[in-house]
Amino acid sequence: MSKDRLIIFDTTLRDGEQSPGATMDQDEKLRIARALERMRVDVIEAGFAIASQGDFRSVKAIADTVRESTICSLARAKAADIDRAAEALVGAESGRIHTFIATSPIHMQHKLRLEPDQVVEHAVAAVKHARNHMGDVEFSCEDAGRSEIDFLCRIIEAVIDAGARTINIPDTVGYAIPEQFGDTISQLLTRIPNADKAVFSVHCHNDLGLAVANSLAAVQAGARQVECTINGLGERAGNASLEEIVMAVQTRQDLFNVDTGINAREIVPTSKMVSQITGFPVQPNKAIVGANAFAHESGIHQDGVLKHRETYEIMSAEDVGWHTNRMVLGKHSGRAAFRARLDELGIVFASEAAMNEAFLRFKDLADKKHEVFDEDLQALVSDTKRAVEQERFKLVLLEATARTGETPQARIVMAIDGVEQDATATGAGPVDAAFKAIEQLADSHSTLQLYSVNAITAGTDSQGEVTVRLEKGGRIVNGHGADVDIITASAKAYLNALNHFAAGVEKAHPQALEGV
Repeated sequence: MSKDRLIIFDTTLRDGEQSPGATMDQDEKLRIARALERMRVDVIEAGFAIASQGDFRSVKAIADTVRESTICSLARAKAADIDRAAEALVGAESGRIHTFIATSPIHMQHKLRLEPDQVVEHAVAAVKHARNHMGDVEFSCEDAGRSEIDFLCRIIEAVIDAGARTINIPDTVGYAIPEQFGDTISQLLTRIPNADKAVFSVHCHNDLGLAVANSLAAVQAGARQVECTINGLGERAGNASLEEIVMAVQTRQDLFNVDTGINAREIVPTSKMVSQITGFPVQPNKAIVGANAFAHESGIHQDGVLKHRETYEIMSAEDVGWHTNRMVLGKHSGRAAFRARLDELGIVFASEAAMNEAFLRFKDLADKKHEVFDEDLQALVSDTKRAVEQERFKLVLLEATARTGETPQARIVMAIDGVEQDATATGAGPVDAAFKAIEQLADSHSTLQLYSVNAITAGTDSQGEVTVRLEKGGRIVNGHGADVDIITASAKAYLNALNHFAAGVEKAHPQALEGV
């Protein structure tokens, strides 16, 4: 029996970016988009074009660059949103406008303040307007998980008649339970007369830890597109994890009459890239991409795996991209080899000067660290970009001392608006002392919410990647820094967060903008 195609719609760059502090710049979004293209993701939701100039530029850059995946932009059911999305997607080989409106009673009454008839009118008008721009239009019923089934049938039938070719049923607040959600999809496919003219999609949030389970229940009920993110990234508790959806379908072909076109060997490298760029570490016991996902400590398990892998492993680590962080370069590697490997990783520099700076940093890293892996290069590129940008705060010098029985001390020399300033402070540890010295000079009045350290690769000479999350006046930013010295990486991360505050970059949330 031939199997249906399950369309994988990745929204890491849009919904995933709505995690507090997870905002990515255009270069970082392009790097992730290229990785998703290498993974053969069907649809990449590149952003919400009307949210900001930065979002518009990012969607446009991705549409102009990625050729093998459909590029999508989100738009509320408003003509201005749709026009802006279409403008951003003009250069796409394959583009899609994704428009939405809320359909649950609580949203229609308290957020939209519209009657159901008015909501249907807005939805139909939005789809027709989007179809004037392009043939591929997706319509989402926001908060479908709490919507009345009769109203869903009514509005979906109307928007399919208006030209929507993908219908998305989001569990926006993570309220659904698998059996109930699967039944909802089944009812919609059965009851809507023109359901055969559209692909039905699901977008599940993880507030109850059921996003993947709900998505898979929907696929079994007939949904043929799943909207998901790398590492399950997303606001609140996140979204359905792309890697879990793909591997569940691939591993349980006895239950799923669908196939994806995903190149699963790109899953782990892409997961690591997203984690590094966003500063959201992957928990060790995370399915598929966690460090312990294929680790066996129990003697019984180890014995079984050694005798026959399938005794305790239902899939191969190599099949999802583990053990692919091969050494690519070393201290004797030249500029041509360095550039060639960056090209393979989809990394492009804006200028030759930035490329030269990255190469110098690579040579410095190779002197300190014998083996340089792909993950090191990804972190190095991010660190280089931060260094060459026009930033208000820049690290010039760091001295830190710590001795048993004595109070740790740190001295910081940093440039603020190009003027070098010096401060010394003590703290509970050298990192605490370094942060206090930075604050003496920056006087940011921010609050440290998170401090996280992760080794980029294995070994005591691994680069440490530090994530710092600061809050000030209700605004949250993440800062990242990488170095073989953890204290230096920590200082870089703190300054990076301060520079995000100084830049004043704000990202609008689709639901936070003025109502439809």
